[in-house]
Amino acid sequence: MPSFDISRSRFRLADEHVIVLSELAAGGVVPDEFAAARKELRDCGLIDADGKLSPLLLPLMKTVLTSGVVISLEAAGRQGKLHHGMLIGEEHVVAHEAWPGVTEAEYSCVEPKMLVWKLADMVNLQQSSADRDTALSVVETTIGTVEAGLAVLEGERLVRSADDERSAIRRALATGGSLGEPALTLVADLISELRSSWRLTSAWQAHHEGQDGVETRGFAVWDCGPLGYWLRELPTEPVPAERITPTSAFRLVRVDAKTIWTRITGLLPDEGELRHAAARRPRQGQLDH
Repeated sequence: MPSFDISRSRFRLADEHVIVLSELAAGGVVPDEFAAARKELRDCGLIDADGKLSPLLLPLMKTVLTSGVVISLEAAGRQGKLHHGMLIGEEHVVAHEAWPGVTEAEYSCVEPKMLVWKLADMVNLQQSSADRDTALSVVETTIGTVEAGLAVLEGERLVRSADDERSAIRRALATGGSLGEPALTLVADLISELRSSWRLTSAWQAHHEGQDGVETRGFAVWDCGPLGYWLRELPTEPVPAERITPTSAFRLVRVDAKTIWTRITGLLPDEGELRHAAARRPRQGQLDH
């Protein structure tokens, strides 16, 4: 069920609710297949019987419909995949964060000056001096080998201890034949300690050499807990999934939290690019009133 918190300007909405609100905000017609979602929004007070949006929603929906910059965060871990993100509009910034096993995501307004801090929080970026040293700072193998090791985490419910799990990962990695020591042991340890692997991408309308287009930037990281952060240099981001094969090169490089912070900052357009991205006209509808 959708819900909201007036004190912090945040909303819990499923994708179906966002679709309904977007159609209503733009003056469109809500398809019959979303009748249940529309009723839920009405029951919780976010829309009235005529489909008029609560004033509480206007900053959120204006940003959803007219965002100039879209930032996507895809995170994978032992609880599955989660999709978070941020929408940057001309006046407001909206973050949306998912929760494992829950349909609704939390949408909240973010102070624009705090958006880098918010992104860092969304990836759980932490400065820690407790990270263990590793024998190597760079690991190179193939996508197929790494996926074989990661598969152990996805379906291996028969593993009874951390040592058994690490041994299972090591056996899976060894079948690929592309890793020798000490890299084999290190990658097995990295996967065993993996808290999450995530990638951040940003996109906005850009103007280059007299033509309009879409500018995209991105990077990917493994958060390996006590073994630190590892930047995935290959495959580079953003990269279409169809270009990835089991034999594609895979490279991890150990980095510190400061490097990741710098990378997050680098995702954002400069002032000129941001002005161009924000120049899009809003769709007509309730937002014009």
